[in-house]
Amino acid sequence: MEGQGIGSGRFPSQFRYVLRAEVKIIMNDKYERQMKKGVLDMLVLRLLKSEAKYGYQIIQEMREKSGETFLLKDGTLYPILYRLEDDGLVVSKWSEAVGKQVPRKYYEITEEGKWALADICEVWKRISDGAARIMED
Repeated sequence: MEGQGIGSGRFPSQFRYVLRAEVKIIMNDKYERQMKKGVLDMLVLRLLKSEAKYGYQIIQEMREKSGETFLLKDGTLYPILYRLEDDGLVVSKWSEAVGKQVPRKYYEITEEGKWALADICEVWKRISDGAARIMED
């Protein structure tokens, strides 16, 4: 149906502008999610490099250190932690309840995880440097 698209005269100009803006937001959202998804394993391993942490602590630290760029939910973080644990890159253990504090499951990076993090960081640097060179043109 030629002549009936967003840029055609069929819709008032202000509607076309709003529709374009909404499409742009949806597309930006999609690409942002894809890009973030590709670095989450690396970021979780990096946060665990200094000390063992429990899930909510990882979520909070990621939010704060990223300037709220990474706002993870439990449903996003725990599958990552389980996968990293299955791969032998992290181990988990429960803390004991002390006073009114409930037991928490802490995650700690393994030696293999530290090696994997170093390798992943090298790959990340190569990819981000290559992308930056292309974007400079």
